[in-house]
Amino acid sequence: MMTSTERMPDIRQSALVNRPEREAKPKGNATQGLPAASKIPTAGIQSVKQELDVVRREQAKLQQAIYEAAQIQRKLCAPRELVWGEFEIAGEIFPVRHLSGDFFKVMELDSALGLTVGDIAGKGLSAGIWQAHLMGLIRRSARRHSDPAAAVAEVNAELCQDQDEPPIAALFFARLDPKENELVYCNAGLPAPLLLRYNKTVERLEKGGPMLGALQKAAYDSGSVRLNPGDLLLAYSDGVTECRNSEDEEFEMGRLSAAVNAVAGASANQVLFSTLGAVLDFADACSPEDDLTLLVIRRREDAMIERFPSRSKDFSTPHRGPTSVVRPKKAERRGNRSK
Repeated sequence: MMTSTERMPDIRQSALVNRPEREAKPKGNATQGLPAASKIPTAGIQSVKQELDVVRREQAKLQQAIYEAAQIQRKLCAPRELVWGEFEIAGEIFPVRHLSGDFFKVMELDSALGLTVGDIAGKGLSAGIWQAHLMGLIRRSARRHSDPAAAVAEVNAELCQDQDEPPIAALFFARLDPKENELVYCNAGLPAPLLLRYNKTVERLEKGGPMLGALQKAAYDSGSVRLNPGDLLLAYSDGVTECRNSEDEEFEMGRLSAAVNAVAGASANQVLFSTLGAVLDFADACSPEDDLTLLVIRRREDAMIERFPSRSKDFSTPHRGPTSVVRPKKAERRGNRSK
């Protein structure tokens, strides 16, 4: 006969074996309280779902508002394409987000045509809001000063005035005289626009001064060039030449010149989209990290074109032609990438 001490391990083992069955089959009042407890997490999940639905609706409203703001921004940069006497003008912005810190503007200034390309430091909402303000300053100063350098200096001074932290912006502003076919310009920190002559020579428009918003009393100079039949001017933001591919190479100036020369003789609109195509082909699977902006001005070769502008002053109905892209041949693009 086993003593009580000897039987203790058997009793303890039996208790361990039988306990799950007892706990799995509660009886009587043991089940009371469980339904109420199970409802607590369910109510919490429903509350979280409702909060997520509210967040989603608010996010959708915000995205819609940003989209509408982007459409207004594009309208402020109109016209995208214009024929003005002997000149073809085409421009476009390609933001990496909905709103762009880049912009371009074409506006009539009495008998001249004002041409602007700008790049505000940063991206997104803050840059987009500053863009509208800066474009307003440019329009006002351009109408008050016939000298581009004086207009740019005034924009810079007003931008710095009463601003604790004014935005830093690069700006190219020019006045095109259709009678003299002369372009007078001031370049405030933007990559030097390229002037591709009909004879294939290339000039860079570098005259100007520092970026806007850095020094309130900064000094600026104007430069001038004559546009001959067949000449083409390309102004662009640094997002174009600094666009990178999967090997961390930049598009750079050499590839940009080659891309434009590859479609020599094409319309301003075709040059614009072909150049953009060359940049995106170079980037391949890599998305651009900065906004891209291009403005193309081309003087046509036809000597029988109407001498003076015939478009309305507000440019509300600019001439629009086909927007087909003329891309360089694949062999040429491969050759450009290897340079």
